[in-house]
Amino acid sequence: MNERLLNKPALAMLQPPPLPGTYTHTDKTIHQIVEECLAEAEMIHANHFDGFIIQNMNDMPIKQHSNFETVAFMSRILLEIKHSFPSLLQGVLVNWDGVASLAVAEACEADFIRVEHLYTGANITSAGLLQAQCVDIINLKKKLNSKIPVFADIYEVHGVPIGRKTYQDAAWEAVYEAFADGLFTSGATTEESLNIIQQIKERVPEVPVYLGGGATGENISQLLDFYDGVSVATWIKDGNMRNKINPKKAAYFIEEVKKSRSN
Repeated sequence: MNERLLNKPALAMLQPPPLPGTYTHTDKTIHQIVEECLAEAEMIHANHFDGFIIQNMNDMPIKQHSNFETVAFMSRILLEIKHSFPSLLQGVLVNWDGVASLAVAEACEADFIRVEHLYTGANITSAGLLQAQCVDIINLKKKLNSKIPVFADIYEVHGVPIGRKTYQDAAWEAVYEAFADGLFTSGATTEESLNIIQQIKERVPEVPVYLGGGATGENISQLLDFYDGVSVATWIKDGNMRNKINPKKAAYFIEEVKKSRSN
């Protein structure tokens, strides 16, 4: 695992416009989409984030298994960014397909993947029932001899889990039965996020756990006393992930991250 992934990295979410082949796609060509993503990567780099997670959040509605063209377009975008900004940490999250995420990450030599909603267990979402992909993901990892770390969400806040377990048991299961290398989690409030991470760290203290949502400039220094990294989108984009990054908010956020690292 890249050592930088263990040093409380601050990661921005990079979410391309709807890709060709999806219902929400308009008339933008892949070239235009790439140019927009490069501009956002430039902002991420200029605002001193450690890296980003690319996620096709704007491809709606979302199903569990990705289209072939989505894998191709996500790979194209990520490779273009990698060539222009090789110093940025690069994570991959293809909605909601962890196998596709690993394929894209392996092709582009990314640093990790994030598997949201469905690494273990089962969730009810707007797309219906999403079921665990851990077996398919680790089988592909074995097949490709992949060394790319898999970070799995524990109870992503927008899904309703079936047969919910405690955070401790769900985290242990993801790591020791499904072989996740790291975890993501978050609560609805700062207090809940702090409570969740303390529960998880009691059971799997050696595993990196990132904050997957709810980070702000006001709470991130406190949260990074417990979390091992953070991904942020809404707060640095003035409450809407479709907005551009607000440089003043981004600068404040990164300063608070640095304070936590120095503690």
